[in-house]
Amino acid sequence: MASVRWAREVIVVENDSSDGTIELSKRAGATVMSHPFTTIGVQRNAAIECAVSDWILVVDADERGSPPLGEEIRRVIAAPGGRDAFRVPRRNFFLGREVKHGGWASDRPVRLFRSALRYNASRVHEHVDVKRVVGELSEPLVHTPYASFDDYFEKLDRYSRWWAEDRYERGRRGGALSVVFRPPARFVSMYLFRGGWMDGGAGAVLCALAAGSVLAKYARLWELSAKD
Repeated sequence: MASVRWAREVIVVENDSSDGTIELSKRAGATVMSHPFTTIGVQRNAAIECAVSDWILVVDADERGSPPLGEEIRRVIAAPGGRDAFRVPRRNFFLGREVKHGGWASDRPVRLFRSALRYNASRVHEHVDVKRVVGELSEPLVHTPYASFDDYFEKLDRYSRWWAEDRYERGRRGGALSVVFRPPARFVSMYLFRGGWMDGGAGAVLCALAAGSVLAKYARLWELSAKD
């Protein structure tokens, strides 16, 4: 919250937190709303509904803004050039170092947009529904998605389950071949073709974990499909 104190208002949406989030957020001057969790997109939409500003910047708990980002946002929303939304690049850190290869350099989610827009209902990879051309900022958010391996595997369990349930409900089915061949294909793509090897040991571990994530997702989808 301190990293975006330049914002007109800060809204924190939480659900069933027990770590002092509510008290700390209020002490920092944020408006706190508690909302029953269904999907990340629904949580964000609930906060957007409460906002009084015409533009929204979404910042997750594992991300940080900066004064230069605030200055750039002020400039672009003053003259958006017909755009309703902007991508914000992210500097991603893993195992204490910045990851610049393996596909992570192209990480530019839509995070700044007009308050009339909303997120879709996907459990994983939720995104803002934008019909017009999307702009792009140059100043990044700093993103440290995993504080530890425990954190990584906890998220892996949750997100792989959500991903499989989403696909299954949309009619997709999974087979054993996907479980066998897709994980090594992901590793080769990230580590060799997208230059993950240039990030040293951290890059190798990250690419291996990404392959494991693919295995977990398709194994869960295979499990659901086997019940048909």
